Amino acid sequence: MKGIVLAGGSGSRLYPLTHGVSKQLVPIYDKPMIYYPLSTLMLAGIRDILVITTPHEQESFKRLLRDGQWLGMRISYAVQGRPRGIAEAFLIGADFIGRDRTALILGDNIFYGDQFTKRLTAARTQKQGATVFAYQVRDPRQYGVVSFDKKGRPVSLVEKPEHPVSSYAVTGLYFVDHHVVSIASRLKPSARGELEITDVLRAYLRKRTLRVQALGRGFAWLDTGTHDSLLQASNFIQTVEQRQGLKVACLEEIAFRRGYISAKQLQSLALPMSKNDYGQHLLRLVS
Repeated sequence: MKGIVLAGGSGSRLYPLTHGVSKQLVPIYDKPMIYYPLSTLMLAGIRDILVITTPHEQESFKRLLRDGQWLGMRISYAVQGRPRGIAEAFLIGADFIGRDRTALILGDNIFYGDQFTKRLTAARTQKQGATVFAYQVRDPRQYGVVSFDKKGRPVSLVEKPEHPVSSYAVTGLYFVDHHVVSIASRLKPSARGELEITDVLRAYLRKRTLRVQALGRGFAWLDTGTHDSLLQASNFIQTVEQRQGLKVACLEEIAFRRGYISAKQLQSLALPMSKNDYGQHLLRLVS
């Protein structure tokens, strides 16, 4: 399975913070924002990843992530000229996807919770159709909203409804089969001028091949698109890490624990950061 991180967009809701840097490169506590969606794909066992950026910010992502070999992975890059919707990512990455299944994650989404890796593995192993995750929110009007029947099966999807019939928002993580490219190629832009991911999911819903996993209590899904949510996410990660003595979205640790890199490689990555807690955490793993 392949993975795509959509890290485009202007980040206008975060101006002036994002006038000079991509939203997905601003820090969430002790690491760049893009580490969090990348870690989600890595926890799903995905090692071949396409990062879609704006044209003028791609070099910054390349300096940070390079070709992925330092993590035992393969990272390549593509450009989204201007924001034309989430579903456009499948068209930009059509050659990358080929005949493979793909997981697309938005570059500003953070997931944290117990047993999440098992949920990701279950979604990854589905051979056909699409799998998404739903999360109960207080105000679903700003999201794509999914409703369920009495047996918990999805029955409708509405993008940013004025009067939501459900409080479950569809998160920015989508597992799809290779048919997604042909589905996305037939979409027409919405009133916003974008190719809507909700329309892609509706196509799977009509075929009865859409699976929705609801994320319950004790699970955190953070969308870091505003100044307030950016600060809240940093405070949340700081609290978890300092309370538990662990690291959230530590790419080097995930790569090491999954056998993508050796202890010697991990040590070489940790030494330049040995003066801070991040590097010291990696060195503790080696010892």
